[in-house]
Amino acid sequence: MLVSILHRATGIALAVGGALLLTCWLAAVAGGPEAYQNLRDCLATPWVGIAATVVGVGLTWSLFQHLCTGIRHLILDTGVGYELKANRTWSIATLFISVTATAAVWLYVFRGML
Repeated sequence: MLVSILHRATGIALAVGGALLLTCWLAAVAGGPEAYQNLRDCLATPWVGIAATVVGVGLTWSLFQHLCTGIRHLILDTGVGYELKANRTWSIATLFISVTATAAVWLYVFRGML
């Protein structure tokens, strides 16, 4: 049940959050070099930078969770994995894989920043 609710919630987060971020970025690009530099300067401030990182990590986890759950549903559509034990194992695996993949991506990002 939790994985099903998370699948819907992460889909909404990706649609709304991704659309807002894309809109802000496109508006800054369309505003010219000065507007884009203002956005970059705003993101470079400590508190906004931390908030942007938290949002980035959240959207990255949402992407991986939604992807893993979508793959799980694709496998279920083939008629495999409806047994209670298998279904529970796949559900736990989606959570574990999404957290692990998110950690790997952000460790890679932070390592490149050093």
